[in-house]
Amino acid sequence: MKTKVYIIYAITFISTLCATSCTKDFKELSVNPNAVDHPLPQALLAPAISDIVAGNMGRSQRITNELMQVTVNMGDGDGKIFRYDIRKAEADYLYRNWYLELTNINDVYKGGVETASNSYQAIALICRSWVFSLLTDTYGDVPFYNANMGKDGVFTPKFDKQKDIYTEIFKQLEEANNLLKTGANVPSASDPIYGGIVTNWRKFGNSLYLRLLLRVSAKAEMNAPAKIKEMIDTSPANYPIMTSNAESAILKWSGTAPYVSPFATWRPADWYTPKLGSFFVDNLNGWSDPRIGRWATLDDGEYAGVPSGYLPGMPPAAKSTLLTALQTEPLLGNIMNYSELQFALSEAAAKGWITSKTAQNYYETGVTNAITLWGLTVPAGYLGFAQVKWDETYNLDKKMELIHKQKYYAMFFTDLEQWFEYRRTGHPVLPKGAGLLNNGVMPARLNYPTYVQTTNTANYNAAVAAQGPDNINTQVWWQKQ
Repeated sequence: MKTKVYIIYAITFISTLCATSCTKDFKELSVNPNAVDHPLPQALLAPAISDIVAGNMGRSQRITNELMQVTVNMGDGDGKIFRYDIRKAEADYLYRNWYLELTNINDVYKGGVETASNSYQAIALICRSWVFSLLTDTYGDVPFYNANMGKDGVFTPKFDKQKDIYTEIFKQLEEANNLLKTGANVPSASDPIYGGIVTNWRKFGNSLYLRLLLRVSAKAEMNAPAKIKEMIDTSPANYPIMTSNAESAILKWSGTAPYVSPFATWRPADWYTPKLGSFFVDNLNGWSDPRIGRWATLDDGEYAGVPSGYLPGMPPAAKSTLLTALQTEPLLGNIMNYSELQFALSEAAAKGWITSKTAQNYYETGVTNAITLWGLTVPAGYLGFAQVKWDETYNLDKKMELIHKQKYYAMFFTDLEQWFEYRRTGHPVLPKGAGLLNNGVMPARLNYPTYVQTTNTANYNAAVAAQGPDNINTQVWWQKQ
């Protein structure tokens, strides 16, 4: 009873004290002049990038690898992605994770403005462009201009057209490039990609720009070939790009917290469950490519895969799997590497858009660096092997197959990039198993998350009316003829 009385007295005393001593200056007096009311950019950047890359790796293993015949998660149940059977719930995780981290990236940008840091502003713009490209390439039209504005009372943002999103992405990458002309290095601990070296961020931003220009290059209104020519042939000094593997954008998992691969805690039995696909293994075998020893287990003394898309009830014998060493492999944190860029430039040169170097030069540089990135030596005569050798007499389609088959391996475990590029080009040509669903047609997108239909109904309905049915067969803008 005494305790209750003391509490009442204490509350009364505090109330009286506030009533008699609080002044109009109380708020100013109570603020610590050495504190901030939100985290600084150097505290937000690394966790945001780490979470994005970790999430991307998980869905690369689950979705991209299955669609693109890297692995086959064998079985006859529902939701077998290697058969193009994609449950609607698959769409939820990436959408939610990407938008969640965009809030943090936006705060990095705001912090850069408040601290007059061109570097943090530019890095945030590059990361924002990267994540929004992933969102729109996965789903099509998505909230952009009014996204992540819950603090401002916007809880049901409208969906913006993919063309408009790409137009704005390109503007932001231009701005980032200009900001980094005068950007200073940032604290190394805040940057898990480049250790604070902003010249490398500038090169990554422009390399990402080229990736995305190529993605929309079939849309004449975007004038992408002319911009690519400006960046590579006309004004290369104004658009520095990656020049070596060392400048690749890779979050190299060190194994020390917080930079521990998301796969490190998986049980080996779970990692082994998907088997390697025949397409993935057979090309590496045919090329005598040393990367197979870094990626695959031996099965009865050889590397062997299983055919993807096999008929239900007719499972092939299980063969090689991904090595468990990959569960802690630093290079699986790939965002964009030098080889991917070289293959993009090879395509641009093959199409006659750029002339600074030949398509063959870019192609062979990409092939070589895709192998040496993994600490391996290119086999003697590799570039002259029949299945690898560049042949200038090939028509464009054959050149595209050469480029994109190699690019496929360069983008191993790179979010959804293999799938995006296949949707754009139809390369590399994948075998079609008799057990494929969806009439054997590669999914063109993921459906919108189911929760969006109920939490943002009016804008969801407007997006579906504009883009097409909310299913895996509705092509996004850059795919449509």
